[in-house]
Amino acid sequence: MIEAMPIVSTNTGLHETLALLTSQLHPDANHKEDLAFLKDVLSEKSLGYLMKIHGKLKQYEKQSPTPVLHSAVCLAEDLAEELQNGPMEEDERELLLLLSTPHLKAVLSAHDTVAQKNFDPVLPPLPEELDDDFEEESVKIVRLVKNKEPLGATIRRDEVTGAVIVARIMRGGAADRSGLVHVGDELREVNGNLIIHKRPDEISQILSQSQGSITLKIIPAIVEDDRLKESKVYLRALFDYTPFEDRATPCQEAGLPFRRGDILQVVSQDDDTWWQAKKVGDCNLRAALVPSTQFQERRLRYRMKMGTYPAMVSPKTPTYDRAEKEDCDSEATLSGNNIAVVSPKRKAAPGSCGHAFSWDFYSAGLRRSFRLRKDRQTSPGEPRTPDTSHAEFLIYEEVVRYQIRCGERPRLIVLIGSLGARINELKQKMIAESPRQYGVAVPHTTRAKKSHEREAVEYHFITRAAFEADIQNNKFIEYGEYKDNLYGTSLESIRVVLDRNKVCLVDVQPEALKTLRTAEFKPFVIFVRPRIHDSHCKRLGSSSSLSVGVTEEDLQEMRQSAEQMDERYGHWVDYTLVKEDPVSALVELQAVLERVQVEPHWVPVSWVRH
Repeated sequence: MIEAMPIVSTNTGLHETLALLTSQLHPDANHKEDLAFLKDVLSEKSLGYLMKIHGKLKQYEKQSPTPVLHSAVCLAEDLAEELQNGPMEEDERELLLLLSTPHLKAVLSAHDTVAQKNFDPVLPPLPEELDDDFEEESVKIVRLVKNKEPLGATIRRDEVTGAVIVARIMRGGAADRSGLVHVGDELREVNGNLIIHKRPDEISQILSQSQGSITLKIIPAIVEDDRLKESKVYLRALFDYTPFEDRATPCQEAGLPFRRGDILQVVSQDDDTWWQAKKVGDCNLRAALVPSTQFQERRLRYRMKMGTYPAMVSPKTPTYDRAEKEDCDSEATLSGNNIAVVSPKRKAAPGSCGHAFSWDFYSAGLRRSFRLRKDRQTSPGEPRTPDTSHAEFLIYEEVVRYQIRCGERPRLIVLIGSLGARINELKQKMIAESPRQYGVAVPHTTRAKKSHEREAVEYHFITRAAFEADIQNNKFIEYGEYKDNLYGTSLESIRVVLDRNKVCLVDVQPEALKTLRTAEFKPFVIFVRPRIHDSHCKRLGSSSSLSVGVTEEDLQEMRQSAEQMDERYGHWVDYTLVKEDPVSALVELQAVLERVQVEPHWVPVSWVRH
């Protein structure tokens, strides 16, 4: 017998309702055994726990939570790799051990699956009758269910046989993760309709416009599993790339846009023309297409031959040449779908495609000045560099993470500056602030020593014959002549500072970086440029490090100088310091230099692997 239940609020949880119901059970003579059984069931601890879990989940659902990130696994792997790259304390070893446990990996993987909403689709049953045109073992039946995640595969038409072939599988994409779609698979039917006479882009459009599920017939290619062949090459991009402006790409939707300075992880170089890569720091699991070094260099050489390089390709008027396009197959993307293979009984997954091409390279001359005056003359600060070889194509530079270890010499700090940056003044203030930590390379000169000057303090005083001999022996990173006297900065003077375990600061013409960018010095390059306010802000008295007597012509010249230096040498720059005023610039420079010596940075791989 159950007494009249008290009124239960809609906010009452299942666990509370269950307890209330149990308390109302009073067995009578006729149903004593049944009610006793029911009470035992309702009093079971496991059922109570389930009700509590249900209540907590309902409370959590009301909060409408959103994931902080979608790639906990990626973050954990990066952290583990970071820990392994250097000496570890006891708590760091413990953290690495925790990150390596299968249970934590499984939890993080489950988190990412929920965060990405990458749930298995609910598939309708297979058609009861299938055509007997193909041998059962040679046909793979695939069922597609619409999903936001792209498949990560493209298709093309074989020029010889006319077959529609899976042209490319993006590493890390849904198709790659499923292991059920491979390069070379032949697509025969879509929803029972032959697609032999349709173009790849027409097939892609059919798939994107279809609603619900899509059934595909695929003739599997005979391929070896190449999952273990994934490479881990890291490249610094030396140019900007926009896939949707590059009509030479086989599939624009599959392209990876990037900016100069971005670090790319190349996961596949199987295709000589189009590599697959991810941007470091991007949590997208799927790789995308980037032009290979060989292909990019080939088409730049073609443009040079045609007289169109160096040049800037306008984003609004993308161009390509027949010679470029002939290197690429026309492909179409399979996107917007989630794949599941019904026969054999394994699930599959989703895809995408896109890209454009542009680059910045100017050969305009760059004039350096130490004073904002029109009557400036040749100065010892206007050096020539020993090696001014012709510019090479700026495509990629292979890099690796590097951090200074105990006992190693500090990294060389190289300051380059545009017109009006006054980097020598900034360098001297930095050294005056911390003379025990920072030092400057003592220059050489052929002029006579003055009474107050000391050898190897202000200058190294040598004869003109000795100076010219050192020039012939490539001992200077740069040198110049001023009032019939030679001035220069030698490699040895830099080594002297570094051997004292001091951070050496040098300000040079950017051409000197060709000499300094070596494994010996591992330079960290800082580009200093003044913040230039427009004339309206200047008339209002906006704060600036520039002198009051600066004219509009001076401002324009400084702006052009900064732009030209960035365009010509920006690929060598590790940090850009925009100088608002001397005080804030000094504070910012101090913070940067402290990080350089203690934090890991990307450097050319040749600096680390000898």
